[in-house]
This record gives sequence, structure tokens and C-alpha cells, in this order.
Amino acid sequence: MMTLLIVSQVLLFAAIVALVLVVLALARQIGILHERIAPIGQQQPQRGLEVGQALPRITMRTLEGAPFPVGERLAAGTIRMLPFVGADCPVCKRVLPIALDVAHERGLEPVLVGDGAVPELEALRARLALGEVPFVTGVELGLVLQVSRLPTLVLLDDNGTILARDVVNTRRQVEALLPTVTGHSAAA
Repeated sequence: MMTLLIVSQVLLFAAIVALVLVVLALARQIGILHERIAPIGQQQPQRGLEVGQALPRITMRTLEGAPFPVGERLAAGTIRMLPFVGADCPVCKRVLPIALDVAHERGLEPVLVGDGAVPELEALRARLALGEVPFVTGVELGLVLQVSRLPTLVLLDDNGTILARDVVNTRRQVEALLPTVTGHSAAA
């Protein structure tokens, strides 16, 4: 009788340990799903500077701490792409490589504008292998443009005038901003 009681207690303990492991595994999966099921679809940005208005010259800081002016005059014909991204934004992690690919294809000059702590943004740069793409941080530019949702994409011409501005979640949305800017048609 005592042996049966000991065996049942051992089995009960093993079952509890197994249940704890299952709960931890499910909690991990819920976290992964939370990242994957981020808000997708068209979102309306809040109003800040409008398309056609000139961006004031603002000196941002690179992740390394060097000054980086935004809104200054660029070489003739240059179009600067400013993707606003966050280190903890799952949609940004998915859209950023797409935006950089489109910028490369269309001959745009990308400058990433990060929201968050510098160590987290450096980790994002390393994780996505962003290489030599300028990465600036600071709240000034986001406040001037009233960027409240990420990822937001802003295109500037060689005079610092805003050509396009919108929240983007897909390649189609990124390319939809470009036809009026570069003269290319958007991919379907």
C-alpha cells in the first residue's frame, strides 16, 4: 500500500513538472505570435509638416554620436528616404529591409531615424546587418513631422522639401509613395 502511494506521488510530481514546462512553452509561443501579429494595414499619420513644405535644418546625432544634419540642401537630383523605426517595433523589423531594398533599386539615399535607446538601436543595426546606412537618433525630427506611429516613411528632395510621407507596413505601401517622386510606376 505504501509503495502505491509513493509511486502515485512521484507520478503526480512528474505530471506537475510536465505541465509547468508546457505552460512555459506556450507563454513563449504567445510572445512570438504577439510579434508576428502586429498591426498591419493602412494607418493614417497625424499631421505635422505637410507634403510640399520644407523641412527645417535639424542636426541629429548618429548612433556613434557624430552630428548629422537633416533638411539641408543635397546634391541636385538626390532624394533622401527617412524611415522612422523603433528597436522594439516588430513591423519595423519586417519593413526596414524592404524599404532599404526599394531605396537601393530606385537610387534613393536612405537615412534611418531611430526611436529608442542607442544600445537597442545598435542591436537592431547589427541584427539586420544594415552596414553603412546612416542611422540617426533624436526626438526633434519626429516632433517636427509629428511621427506618432512606426514605421513612417518620409521622402525629401534635394532642397529638403517633403515629397511624400506616410505610415508603411508592406512593400506595396513603400512603392506607392515613389511613383510621383521618381517617375517609376509602383510594383503590383
